[in-house]
Amino acid sequence: MLPYLSLRLRLLNAASAVAARALSSGSAGSQGRSPDMAEGHSHLLVNDVRNRLRQIVGASTNWSDHQQALRERASLTSQLATRQEDLPARKMKDSYIEVHLPLGSQPELREKYLNVHNSVRFGRILEDLDSLAVLICYSHTKRDTPQRSPLSIVTALVDKIDMRKNIIYPDCDIKFTGHVTWVGKTSIEAKMHMSQYHDGAYSPVLDATFVMVARDPENKRAAFVNPLQPDGPEEEKLFQQGEINKARRVELSTASLLKVAPTAEERKIVHSMFLNTLDPKTVSFRSRVLPANSVWMEDGKLKGLEICHPQERNIFNRIFGGFLMRKAYELGWANACSYGGSRPHLVAVDDILFQKPVELGSLLLLSSQVCYTEEKYIQVRVHTEVFDALTRQHNTTNVFHFTFCSQEEVPQVFPKTYGESMLYLDGKRHFDVTMKGVTVA
Repeated sequence: MLPYLSLRLRLLNAASAVAARALSSGSAGSQGRSPDMAEGHSHLLVNDVRNRLRQIVGASTNWSDHQQALRERASLTSQLATRQEDLPARKMKDSYIEVHLPLGSQPELREKYLNVHNSVRFGRILEDLDSLAVLICYSHTKRDTPQRSPLSIVTALVDKIDMRKNIIYPDCDIKFTGHVTWVGKTSIEAKMHMSQYHDGAYSPVLDATFVMVARDPENKRAAFVNPLQPDGPEEEKLFQQGEINKARRVELSTASLLKVAPTAEERKIVHSMFLNTLDPKTVSFRSRVLPANSVWMEDGKLKGLEICHPQERNIFNRIFGGFLMRKAYELGWANACSYGGSRPHLVAVDDILFQKPVELGSLLLLSSQVCYTEEKYIQVRVHTEVFDALTRQHNTTNVFHFTFCSQEEVPQVFPKTYGESMLYLDGKRHFDVTMKGVTVA
């Protein structure tokens, strides 16, 4: 637990009361009920998305039936294409989906999404985005026959989530839209947009880009997906942006601090911070003093543990990626909250990498770290790993990057060790990329 947590939580409680009053006064009545949800209109709802996915794959909500259905999927391997050229090209409109979350029209749904600050739990939104991205990709690869899909489509990467608004009202209807924007041989990029109906109109809340991969029926090997055929200059621009995104990811991976040394400018930053922590009363590299209004990086940690129960499984009998994102976000938010001493809002989610699936029954260890700060901004890295109690081995499953903004200027975080300095530089890189496109209202 952080040493300054008690004082900061007292400040948080006071700020929360003010925030709750402000939010509740701004979204009362029927103004949050969208005309889209009027009686007689038929729409795909968020609650229906995972049911639709089960139908596509042939999964079941019954535990024993579910296991049997997964075993039977092995017989679908013969339906896979041996090369991409054998699959018909799709257009972006073929995968377009609109999904509604009727928080204003169906009050009974609010309990699941409501937080204590009278706002929406963003972790739940991450779960919905993950399910929607999978359904979009299945829409792109759908067949004319009513047979189950032989593809296992899973989340590989959350490339970017940019927030357009700080407030998400708990009693106003939400609409998600999205479609495929880029396709490789076995990977698919899906872009999604979330808007909320308030004061008589929809306004944008966030934009998200997910990268999914297609696997064989048993989720063991890569499988080909339908190529994408852009239609018109606007779609061509979206497709080219997908190519740019892929090149950027390759470049970032190549320049990773786990593979190559920091740049000359980054080395200067680390050395300058090191010099600023030397005790001026001694002539020693060992004597370190924390500068004023600063926090050692080792004191900016918060950890958690989850036991992975079958309730959180996805349609392929692994732990649902949206659940992992929700738990990582909530831990990262709590860390930013305790570090900054006030309730922060999310600015962006960047570069969530799904390295390995999480099996049912796993012990999931989550570790959040404040790795970079600047003025009111807090960059948090959350690392998740599974622990095998029998072999005592730890295996990394995910790395998450969140950018938060606090209500007041926050202390500067200072690394002590070389490893912490690399975390600091990595956090600064993610923060700099995020701030290039920030337009939060």
